Amino acid sequence: MDKKILFLFFFCITLHLATIVSAQLQVGFYNTKARCPAAETIVRDTVRSRFSSDRTITAALLRMYFHDCFVRGCDASLLIDSKNTKNKKSEKDAGANGSVRGYELIDQIKSKLEATCPNTVSCADIIALATRDAVALAGGLGYSIPTGRRDGLVSDPSQVNLPGPSITVPQAIQTFQSKGFNVNEMVSLLGGHTVGITHCSFIQGDRLSTADGSMDTKLFSSLKKTCSANGGSPVFLDQNTSFVVDNSFYKQLRLKKGILKIDQLLESDRSTAGIVTNFASNPKAFQQAFANALIKLGNTQVLVGKSGEIRKNCRAFNPPPKITKK
Repeated sequence: MDKKILFLFFFCITLHLATIVSAQLQVGFYNTKARCPAAETIVRDTVRSRFSSDRTITAALLRMYFHDCFVRGCDASLLIDSKNTKNKKSEKDAGANGSVRGYELIDQIKSKLEATCPNTVSCADIIALATRDAVALAGGLGYSIPTGRRDGLVSDPSQVNLPGPSITVPQAIQTFQSKGFNVNEMVSLLGGHTVGITHCSFIQGDRLSTADGSMDTKLFSSLKKTCSANGGSPVFLDQNTSFVVDNSFYKQLRLKKGILKIDQLLESDRSTAGIVTNFASNPKAFQQAFANALIKLGNTQVLVGKSGEIRKNCRAFNPPPKITKK
């Protein structure tokens, strides 16, 4: 069989299965009395409380959401502690996940949900809902997200293969397309960097080693000075409205103020430059595209029905059921 035809066949099968699975998720999945009608309120109130004292939680949850969904799908496999696996290793041990944080907030939400409606709300849904609420609190568009995900039964660091900050646009496109995202959705998701933070160690090599004209001169000098003094210093990816979900990130790219290599390349690569220009000049277009992309991200390889489990503790798989001897 011709390779192109074979690829098209498997692509169509994958798309069909994804459509079936996403159809099993539904907005308001927990709203019936038999499930947990207070679930989304509990999540929203807990996130709001944390946001009031820590506005960086939006960036933390967006990172967690992406890092979880982009590996084995949105199954909360990222939340498992290594001590709770057979080989004492989990996705948290992967280098790319070393900077993920916010786990204690997920624990807090889960504890409240278990007290209200035990064995009902998945950790995967908690991540999706908490991210949605944090985005809205930070100025992003409020959106409804389907729920009904189940939690995964595997957490393997060797399966973590996330796009890094120094990849090229073609490499990024290939990575995102392998997960079902088109170029517009990729640029939209990278807009999460509007509230993102990196550290000097990630930009000293490919952004600050040489003044090659790809970064605003004043910003280059400022960052060079900051990072020379302390390589571990945090750097906001949006130097203008660092805690607000808005289109300022794209405006900064147009001014050559992108911090990460991949971010600035979005503005100069022909396949993505037009999207950056559109989002920079049209805040509503970005907000809607970002919300749509986050919803689609939440549909990635989800477990539904009787697949997976509903964890009682987001950091550990449920113990196997006890077999009663007759």
